[in-house]
Amino acid sequence: MSLIDETASGLFAIAVTPFSEDGSLDLQSTDTMVDFYLESGCSGLTILGIMGEAQKLLPDEAVTFTKRVLSRSGNIPVVVGVSSPAFQPMERLTKQVMDLGAAGVMLAPMGGLNTDLKIKNYFFAVAEFLGGTPVVLQDYPPSSGVNISSNLLVNLFDELPMLKVLKHEDWPGLRKLTEFKRAQSQGKLREVSVLAGNGGLFLPQELDRGADGAMTGFAFPEMLAKVIKLYAEGAAPDAEDLFDCYLPLCKHEQQLGIGLALRKETLFRRGVLSSPAIRAPGPALDVKDYSELSHLISRLYRRLSMSGYPTDFWKAE
Repeated sequence: MSLIDETASGLFAIAVTPFSEDGSLDLQSTDTMVDFYLESGCSGLTILGIMGEAQKLLPDEAVTFTKRVLSRSGNIPVVVGVSSPAFQPMERLTKQVMDLGAAGVMLAPMGGLNTDLKIKNYFFAVAEFLGGTPVVLQDYPPSSGVNISSNLLVNLFDELPMLKVLKHEDWPGLRKLTEFKRAQSQGKLREVSVLAGNGGLFLPQELDRGADGAMTGFAFPEMLAKVIKLYAEGAAPDAEDLFDCYLPLCKHEQQLGIGLALRKETLFRRGVLSSPAIRAPGPALDVKDYSELSHLISRLYRRLSMSGYPTDFWKAE
């Protein structure tokens, strides 16, 4: 499998980690899930991210899950989340997944880095530990609590060749994306891939500002892949019209706390997972949550039909 580089584009779907009702890894659903993402038009996969419940996996489970995904994913690149407050576990997991055939790793800065110097020193230390491993830098201040300025991002990518992709997930962060891309156009930085996050909630605006695609999760990844494809073909109005059909459900899934439960429940209803289980401790949906989700899914399919989109449009191409 090829390594991820600065040309990464399209949709890298952030995959959930399937569990059985007893909390064990569901490897059969892992196969079904990978097949689903491939059918949905994904350019790559990202596993063991925040929405992949990576923090709940034992080290050997993380390796087992990675191995299963890689065995099923064919030739598309698979990026593995390795974020850790300690360098040694990060280094060990990185070596294990890269030896298995991962295309690269994704990491976010550890918490508590409250100055540019601390942030810079952290990533230079990471570079020492991980060597030439291709890295996706996840810039997600709402989760990490670390705010990286546009200028510092440019500086980091300029000085650290191991950084191949910026996962743009600041919120609000559209101006940061513009400034980062402007630095490239002005020759201050090599061409670097920028993939959007935040569940695709701002995807049309991010693509319009120069994002090369998305690295994010949503229970309907085929929409994200199609929107990116339409933008690449110069059909932005069509992309926005399609995106608008899914926006209520996309927004609903971004709720803090129950968002992952909503995504897994939807994937369960779509036949992707054999169970919507979240490993304990985790959020649980109540009767009203189930009702709201059913309403939004029904509304989505009705609106797709009214707009002339087949619900399986991604398979019809």
